[in-house]
Amino acid sequence: MKMFAGYVILKEKQEALTIMKETIQDLKTRRSIKKYKQEQITKNELIQVLEAGMNAPSGMGRQAAVMAVVQEPETVKRLSAMNAAVMGVSSDPFYGAPTVIVVLADKRVPTYQYDGSLVMGNLLNAAHALGLGACWIHRAKEVFSSGEGKKLLEKWGLDENYEGIGHCVIGYGEGAYPEAKARKEGYVIWDEA
Repeated sequence: MKMFAGYVILKEKQEALTIMKETIQDLKTRRSIKKYKQEQITKNELIQVLEAGMNAPSGMGRQAAVMAVVQEPETVKRLSAMNAAVMGVSSDPFYGAPTVIVVLADKRVPTYQYDGSLVMGNLLNAAHALGLGACWIHRAKEVFSSGEGKKLLEKWGLDENYEGIGHCVIGYGEGAYPEAKARKEGYVIWDEA
């Protein structure tokens, strides 16, 4: 019986190592996707991505961030136009993605920017692990500081204490998968004995 129990434990350790290797590979191969098919992602895929965001670390467990899911095409276009206006362009900064997860965080929490950024990272990595394309689109702070942005906050039941952290655009990527840029020299500084 002990031999069998040892085999089960060994098998569980091997499975855990395999999962860990897949996780590390996902982290190393994720890229920003900048072209999307119009097909909407599935509800199951969306829920899995959101669960990853919900489980991001946060300062003292305060969970300052919230996620607003936007899939209604007119609202996605409206958000894209607001974002483009911040840049002073008329192109689509969301690259045609059919889903936008807006991450906002409560400014009354000292770690709100870090908490929101960790949520964004989890969303991006989870999307990649599921075979979806995703990209962090900046300028959410400016978008939700505007009059039109404040109206959306109100619609979503949020007050002006919430600051935009980022727009996570998600969909099925179209075209060739982007190559990684070489990692810069001096990325890691070693202080060893």
